[in-house]
Amino acid sequence: MSGVGVIVFPTAIGHCGLAWAGEPGGAVVGAQLPESGAEGTRTRLRTRFPGATEHEHTEPGGTGALVRVPDRILGAIEAVTASLAGEDVDLSTIPLDLRSVPPFHARVYDLARTIPRGTTTTYGELARRLGEPGAAQAVGQALGANPFAPIVPCHRILAAGGKPGGFSASGGVATKERILAAEGVHLTPPTLF
Repeated sequence: MSGVGVIVFPTAIGHCGLAWAGEPGGAVVGAQLPESGAEGTRTRLRTRFPGATEHEHTEPGGTGALVRVPDRILGAIEAVTASLAGEDVDLSTIPLDLRSVPPFHARVYDLARTIPRGTTTTYGELARRLGEPGAAQAVGQALGANPFAPIVPCHRILAAGGKPGGFSASGGVATKERILAAEGVHLTPPTLF
């Protein structure tokens, strides 16, 4: 995909990444939850978006390559960072470019973005809300392929009975539980130890 920019930035759960296209608007074409450190996240983005232009993250007010990062993407970085730090941020306003995903997946992602922060639902309930009550497994597959996590909050969708289900990001279910905990949702009751 030509004309794509990528950036890796620190968050409370590790280095995340964003990819965007469509200057000057800057719609997100992909997001990346942390891999094994900043370089792991950068490598994953390079694999997903070969030939993309890499940008360096600098702190606001600093000097560096952020000059060419679109304002919408800077806003998305700030929102994702704040959300993963536990702040009540609405990520559903971040513009996504869904043209590269199958139509069913796009429907799942659009609906998943309506799940309020601090709440969860199940794969089956999401399928029912899509008007396809027998498609829980297909919903799970779409979410397992989610190229926009955490902007499309697949971490808010659980298996039947409130079980965590799977999570394809590095760290698996532990990462899912960590993101949910930042939103005030605890799948496992906290213990004293």
